Amino acid sequence: MRYIKWGFILAVVLGVVAFFHYSLPQHDVVRIVDTEVARMDLAGDKPGESTTRDVRLIYAKYADGGEMEYRNEDTGWGFPWFFKFDSDNLQNRAADFKSTQDAPRWVVIQHYGWRMPMFSMYPNAISIRAASGPTEDGFPWFNVVFLGLLTIVLLFLIRIVIILRRRHIDPVVARIDQGLDDGAGWWRRQWRKISGK
Repeated sequence: MRYIKWGFILAVVLGVVAFFHYSLPQHDVVRIVDTEVARMDLAGDKPGESTTRDVRLIYAKYADGGEMEYRNEDTGWGFPWFFKFDSDNLQNRAADFKSTQDAPRWVVIQHYGWRMPMFSMYPNAISIRAASGPTEDGFPWFNVVFLGLLTIVLLFLIRIVIILRRRHIDPVVARIDQGLDDGAGWWRRQWRKISGK
């Protein structure tokens, strides 16, 4: 039973970490090699149904030669809440930053999501800016502040739940237990009278 409990806790923790790793912004320093609009078949709402739509793609290379592809889609008002409505502008900026290996122009692409070739999943580019060089390393201030505030809110909520339990729930449970004990004691006394024991 202990292994099941710890396995469940581990699964929940890994799920939360994966959720935040997917949803929070990340930064890559890359060189943009090409941009295009590709037509893709995507799964529909019903089984066996598919929809076709155009997806803007940004192709990039890391300083070590590794390759990365990004999609460029508006997030709109949906989750995650980056409120991105300028995918056309971002595609234009990405095309302007294209460079060759001989004359590289390094950029920082802020994105969320994962690249999973097997599922044709691409991280979504949120913004692009010029980088000082291929070794630029930015500190993830947004992620640190967001996770810090979230931790404070969660600790505050846990504290409120503990206080409410001590003040309101524990006394009610104690009264119910006392009532059950009193009721059991009354039944015991009645049984002793009847049985003579």
